[in-house]
Formats: sequence, C-alpha cells, structure tokens
Amino acid sequence: MTYDPTPLDHTFTAPIGVDVKGETWHCVEMPGSAEFFGTGRAVRVDGSVDGIELSNVGLMVTGTGGHMLSLNAKIRARLGKDLGDEVTVHLRRRLS
Repeated sequence: MTYDPTPLDHTFTAPIGVDVKGETWHCVEMPGSAEFFGTGRAVRVDGSVDGIELSNVGLMVTGTGGHMLSLNAKIRARLGKDLGDEVTVHLRRRLS
C-alpha cells in the first residue's frame, strides 16, 4: 500500500520516559495519537524535537493504544535532556 504524504501542524509537550512492560524507554508519548492518526499501527513522520529536525522517523505503538517517538542517545545529547525532562515535539508531515 502506498501512502501520499499528508501535511501536519501538530505540537505537543511531554516528558522523556515511557513505561513499556516495566521498563522505562527513552521515548516521548504523544497524547491522543490513535485518534489523531486514526490507527493503532506505527506511522512515519517528519518533525522536530525542541527545534532539532527529524526526518522519516517512526512513531511506534506503545502497547496501550498510543504512539511514542524514540529519542536515541545522540538526539538526547544534542538536546541536553534525558529521562524526565520535557521536550516539545512538532509534527510537520505524515509519511505512512
């Protein structure tokens, strides 16, 4: 199935840290994501975190009906943030 990219203009602020099966992952959970995207499956997006551009990144399913954006060590170092710190995510385009 092909998917035409869809422009988005959605911003949310959330702390880094999502509980996944008893472990805290370095992710940011998007509130109301299943309703926003109309799916419980993973989606790919372009956007930014605190102004750092991210292209073609996946929002993974949380296992509790939502979506989360993983922030690897390199991105967290650039942000100067870690678990518990809040970040602002801006989604610009849905790719899948």
